[in-house]
Amino acid sequence: MKFLLFLGTSRDSSPPRPKRLGQRVAKACFQHFENKRGESQLHDVEIELVDVLDYPLESVFKPHFSYAKGRSPRALDELAEKIQAADGYIMVSPEYNHSMSPALANLLNHFGSSLFSYKPSIILTYSAGQWGGARAAVNMRTYLAELGCLPVSAMIHIPKAQEVFTQEGAYETNQSEAEWRGYFDRGFSQLIWWAEACRAQRGKQSPNDSFVINPSQRNAPSD
Repeated sequence: MKFLLFLGTSRDSSPPRPKRLGQRVAKACFQHFENKRGESQLHDVEIELVDVLDYPLESVFKPHFSYAKGRSPRALDELAEKIQAADGYIMVSPEYNHSMSPALANLLNHFGSSLFSYKPSIILTYSAGQWGGARAAVNMRTYLAELGCLPVSAMIHIPKAQEVFTQEGAYETNQSEAEWRGYFDRGFSQLIWWAEACRAQRGKQSPNDSFVINPSQRNAPSD
């Protein structure tokens, strides 16, 4: 099983402090899976980080699928291959104006929904304040469903993430590590369950996919 963890923060300056708080959250996810490596369910799980800062995009928006064959930027080609090969996605986003990270949406919008479709995702939001980015998760559900990677019902929200995780992604000494691990387990277990089910079904039957052929096929009939 392979998952891509999209880190949706592009703010590499302060204030606020600490800068790039999402890095701590992403590192905590990697550590969680590493700590659970001995369990049978997670024995063959692989996670790869996709950081929006690693993909400087053109100022004029042009998605990967709009380029002529062989003309798209190599970085977009490589990421498209990773998206298509993945079994699911971990979407990590801060909250901006009660919405998901615009940098994350911009990166994801460069790729067609056919690359994401029939795979699950999980929403993981965080904030430096008390709400944990939960309001951003509301529109992320709709967005990810339209993208084709349906989010699992369990979401992970981390309020005051700077007080929960160290810079290395470990739990601060005043936090209940057991409770946080249980909280993460609830969401990630759902992600893995659905990813295994979707992969098995894709192996049995190729989907009749309007994502691939023409998105207008999803429209209602009209006279």
